[in-house]
Amino acid sequence: MTYGQIAVITGASAGVGRATARLFAQQGFDVGLIGRGSAGLEGAARDVRACGRRALVLPTDVSRFEEVDRAASEVEAELGPIDVWVNDAMTTVFAPSWEVEPADFQRAVEVTFLGQVWGTTAALARMRSRDKGSIINVGSALAFIGIPLQSAYCSSKFACRGFFESTRAELLHEKSNVRLSMVHLPAVNTPQFDWCETTLDRHPQPVPPIYQPEVPAKAIVAVALDGRRSKVVGSWNKLLVLAGRLFPGLGNQYAALGAWETQLTDQKTSPDRPVNLYEPADGQKDYGAHGIFDDKAGGFFDPSFIKSLPTTARTFATALTRTVDEKWVAYKNRPARGTLEPASPQTWSPASGHSDRVERSEIGQRVEL
Repeated sequence: MTYGQIAVITGASAGVGRATARLFAQQGFDVGLIGRGSAGLEGAARDVRACGRRALVLPTDVSRFEEVDRAASEVEAELGPIDVWVNDAMTTVFAPSWEVEPADFQRAVEVTFLGQVWGTTAALARMRSRDKGSIINVGSALAFIGIPLQSAYCSSKFACRGFFESTRAELLHEKSNVRLSMVHLPAVNTPQFDWCETTLDRHPQPVPPIYQPEVPAKAIVAVALDGRRSKVVGSWNKLLVLAGRLFPGLGNQYAALGAWETQLTDQKTSPDRPVNLYEPADGQKDYGAHGIFDDKAGGFFDPSFIKSLPTTARTFATALTRTVDEKWVAYKNRPARGTLEPASPQTWSPASGHSDRVERSEIGQRVEL
């Protein structure tokens, strides 16, 4: 076997990470596979080896920097210097924000956001000294527009985008040849909808249009090879990102109207479904790259999505009307210039019980003790 370039994929046991690992192997990369589920990781390793490439299984919780850093060292010791690092690991909680337990929200953010931070940090610790390498952080349209039932995930992806922007600017400042890129995903048919934490009584699903994981995997590999700054996958995704950037109020209204019911199937949530928030769901069973929505995962031109477009258009029109109404009410209620009164002087009493006297002077307020 000839040794090729080395790629590391987090979240490699299932979904987009799994499809990305297989595609990198097809491109001649040996692959380090980071994830928690042993059965899923072994399945990913078989995929890589079937392409004639080396695979290294690295059971890792990406929310812990020491584990991520140790995995990076193992890759370089066993396979060689890391050329590409892909941060794809995620987990989430499907629920209204007020129903999410604080510990669950924290856990989702630690995996989805801090997992990218720690992965990027570990990769940079090795790439910067060599002045080469490519890091791909996986984002989402939900890094630009928040939708109901996914506050933990949306918060994490917004944070991922901020971290990416800041760190990339730092690399540009030092004229580094290490490339940092971001690929923003559409709704994807992955097993996460079968094992994410949820408080809802109906099985969650991706918001249509739904794509197969091989579609974003191709984009991730392409960006790793050509070094472009960022890529948004899917034409519908591009429209949502544009709306989120230019018309955030419209995005909120549209999400409120159109992104609640479309995330829920008619299937009841099984009380026996696996949950991967704290423990891997694929420790004993390999779920592969695909979820249960193969029949709907044709992207923008899937018949089920095309059929929904008239309803989508009506929802958009209603959202636009509500946005205009919201802005008009805010405009009517704005205070007239010069009518705001300055804050009234207040007296504050310290713990000692002594009173403070506050007096107004011509140049502002003066506190006399």
